[in-house]
Amino acid sequence: MTSAAPFAGLRAALILALALAGCAPSGAPVSSLRATPVSFPNAEPLPPMRQFGATRPMPVLRPNAQIARDFLELSFQMESGRELPVLTRFEGPVALHVTGSVPPTARADIDKLAARLRAEASIPLRVVAGPAPAEGNVIVVEFLPRAQMQALVPEAACFVVPRVSSWDEYRAARRSALLDWATLTVRQRATVIVPNDTSPQEIRDCLHEEVAQALGPLNDIYRLPDTVFNDDNFHAVLTGFDMLVLRTYYAPELASGMTRAEVAARLPGLLARANPRGGSAAQSAPADPTPRAWIDAVERALGPRASDSARREAARRAVAIAQASGWTDARAGFAWFALARLSLSGDLETAFTGFLRAALIYRSRPGMEIQAAHVDMQLAAFALSAGQAEDTLTFVERSLPVVAQAENAALLATLMLLRAEALELLGRASEAREVRLDAMGWARYGFGPELEVRRRVAEIAALSPRARMAAAAQ
Repeated sequence: MTSAAPFAGLRAALILALALAGCAPSGAPVSSLRATPVSFPNAEPLPPMRQFGATRPMPVLRPNAQIARDFLELSFQMESGRELPVLTRFEGPVALHVTGSVPPTARADIDKLAARLRAEASIPLRVVAGPAPAEGNVIVVEFLPRAQMQALVPEAACFVVPRVSSWDEYRAARRSALLDWATLTVRQRATVIVPNDTSPQEIRDCLHEEVAQALGPLNDIYRLPDTVFNDDNFHAVLTGFDMLVLRTYYAPELASGMTRAEVAARLPGLLARANPRGGSAAQSAPADPTPRAWIDAVERALGPRASDSARREAARRAVAIAQASGWTDARAGFAWFALARLSLSGDLETAFTGFLRAALIYRSRPGMEIQAAHVDMQLAAFALSAGQAEDTLTFVERSLPVVAQAENAALLATLMLLRAEALELLGRASEAREVRLDAMGWARYGFGPELEVRRRVAEIAALSPRARMAAAAQ
């Protein structure tokens, strides 16, 4: 980027950029401020929905000693910090039963997920329609309206619970010990609850994360950059690391009921076979704990219950803890990213600085490319608002391949729409139109209904100086 944007002149346009919050990872800091309403341009019919083909997961880059440590922390601890006494998993083939009002795109996404779990994690999983049987290993995926789900679980985008086979059984067992994962010795059934009235991408993302937790680890770890088992939610689909973890989880050398020590003793040989490029796991990696104070600060910054000022203060605490701890990993980048996002509505200099700090961290080592792409989207919005078309294209074009490989259609569409506006500024109108149409195809998967797609197109167009000049001329 050639220079910092003239902040005072960009304030109105960058407040509008808050509308881009919808393509941030679910759970990331999102300001409650909304953009000033913008009029939709005269629009031709939307193109067909675009969807991703075969998944190309990034290879696992970390050494097996680190992966062994991560596996144990993922498998023997819950997000709350509560220890799990033994490993639990499904023993034998698993039937994935799909019930409720299934959205049109969900069936193909479920089939694709199941095929990946069979091929990449060696889990004998088959998809079955209809109610679950009384016997056998069963995961139920039940679709229902978001309002119905959130009437009982208001802050959940989707969730998984053990020992029940339906929403009705969950309601009857709610707040009982039946739903306590820590009391399991073996898994036999679980139910994943997914809303059926949100975007195709959000439905798919829920399926990946919740089915993976139904099968395997119950923990999320902020320091891990390359996994869906992380509450920063940058990854949309199961990664190469996730499949390695699940393949190890279901290795024949392991079994339900094993203690942490028993699993740890078997991991070096398992990982040497499953991930030979990772070297030996015999030498344990040093512990790298995340203080509860940092987790609490991040959760307050991301949560909906605190005021905007309290959320920003919580993000500042997370940054301070990361700096005091000397972190240069995903946790440090996420703290800066959260602070920057929360500062967009009132402190553009802090926002801009935060995004730059996050970008430096995310680009400092391999494995954090999708995080860097999320930052590039924000920096591209700054550049476009400043009329810096070439800089906008630089941010966008270096991130497009990463985002496509990560299968994040919402982020892909947003980057392409920013690219289209930059091309318009450069006088390349016909090329801009082609990019915009392609972007809308991806937006149909990433954002859902036509009205939402057109709103996103209009909001991003309003970031451009062309829109401000047109508005001033009226």
